[in-house]
Amino acid sequence: MKMAKFMVGAVVTSVIAGHAAAAEAPDKQAVLDTYMAIAEAAYGDSLVSARALHAAVDALIAAPSEVTLANARAAWIRARVPYQQTEVYRFGNPVVDAWEGKVNAWPLDEGLIDYVAGGGATDLNPYAALNIIASPEITVSGRTIDASTITPSLIGELHELDEIEANVTTGYHAIEFLLWGQDINGSGQGAGQRPATDFDPQACTNGNCDRRAAYLKAATDLLVTDLEWMAAAWSPGGEARAELLAKGADGGIVSILTGMGSLSYGEQAGERMKLGLLLNDPEEEHDCFSDNTHNSHYYDGLGIRNVYLGRYVRIDGSVVEGPAVTDLVAAADAVADARLRDSLDATMAALGGIKTAAEAGTAYDQMLAPGNAAGEALIQAAIDALVAQTRDIERAVAALALEPIAFDGSDSLDNPGAVFQ
Repeated sequence: MKMAKFMVGAVVTSVIAGHAAAAEAPDKQAVLDTYMAIAEAAYGDSLVSARALHAAVDALIAAPSEVTLANARAAWIRARVPYQQTEVYRFGNPVVDAWEGKVNAWPLDEGLIDYVAGGGATDLNPYAALNIIASPEITVSGRTIDASTITPSLIGELHELDEIEANVTTGYHAIEFLLWGQDINGSGQGAGQRPATDFDPQACTNGNCDRRAAYLKAATDLLVTDLEWMAAAWSPGGEARAELLAKGADGGIVSILTGMGSLSYGEQAGERMKLGLLLNDPEEEHDCFSDNTHNSHYYDGLGIRNVYLGRYVRIDGSVVEGPAVTDLVAAADAVADARLRDSLDATMAALGGIKTAAEAGTAYDQMLAPGNAAGEALIQAAIDALVAQTRDIERAVAALALEPIAFDGSDSLDNPGAVFQ
């Protein structure tokens, strides 16, 4: 099927293969227009897929079965595809970074939400075994909270309880835990195996099935509401666009490159990949209940590539594209642009290697297992590609004569010894 194209701004566009430097750099405002249009489209797609997840959850709650549960899980995995491609907007845009923790916070102490093996108690988090689903009344820091009815406002109030980041009660990963349950396989094969009867009041397993369904419903309602807000923020006249444009043309370009470099280096190469590899810890994977981490890593990488090339493929197959940072860099230093484009391709190839291996039956948590040399090599190759890519992003910053950008770092990369202290 031939894909439709939505052109943004001037006629100058990036050519995905065989890119040649334009005679003149495009107008920087046109580049920002493309960047904002991609954000609007990607958050819009995230909202559409979250609404599809919402419908699948409603069907599960109305008629719990292994079929409706499988359908809800599949909808969750599909919803991750566009959302992960938006994460590149987080680090360069404060309005996104302030909001992101509500929808994508991880890792989480799942015993705060529901039953887990061993109860979930830890020395570091007094609420790690609270079990909201089993508790119609909750005592927090000396005050009593009525939790007899589980609502979006209740779980929103309890999110990051007592400013403990692991107290995640909302967003994709809370929903993921409710759909799959705890993954107790360690580095062995298999994801979470929650039965559909956990949501069936008539044939209830593990107790509180009505409240578990209510929690899943509330979390999915809240995810849709949160994505409605962010999609509107990137629409014309929205808060995110206004914040970006207030920085001026150069400031806006800095925001794009900041998002690319910080996600590439500190967040993805460091916190999401190298940390787990250093610890050989299957809990240090982004989608740990569903064994979907390979996809999250892949689409994070694709999001970085999207904004540099100024091209995003929507979930309906249409394409949003236009003048982009690649055009600016190519006009200033064709070698720097070519190097970064090659690095982006190398990163996607390395992340694709992880994705291919996972789809062939070796999940990401298995790759993290001690002694799995092949798995470690796949993950390390992607880390190395992301680090090299970041260096080429720094060269692009220099080519554009911008002030050096301090990308987010990670102890896992910058001070590995601190990880074990």
